[in-house]
Amino acid sequence: MSDTIPPCPKCESPYAYEDGSLLICPECAHEWNPNEVVVDPDAIILKDAVGNLLEEGDKVTLIKDLKVKGTSLTLKVGTKAVINRFVDADHDIDCKVDGQGQMMLKSKFVKKQS
Repeated sequence: MSDTIPPCPKCESPYAYEDGSLLICPECAHEWNPNEVVVDPDAIILKDAVGNLLEEGDKVTLIKDLKVKGTSLTLKVGTKAVINRFVDADHDIDCKVDGQGQMMLKSKFVKKQS
């Protein structure tokens, strides 16, 4: 174990102490293992139409024709896009579609490129 004990991940208290393999915060009573990988509970985890885990920056292709709401435009199967970010909404991917620009898509209509 290192000489410096990190602050509490829950309340940021600098007074955490060791108890065996765990660290304990005396202010909020939070216990944690300093060797565990911390997962952000607010992170959005999305999968494509076939179950592949998506990440920001991934290149994806459309798996079906999609009509663009408010226009006569239809995005065809195989159209490529790059994921910019995830959004916690109905259309959960903010991406740049080749030849069309910025759009919001649903993850169930895309497939990750390998």
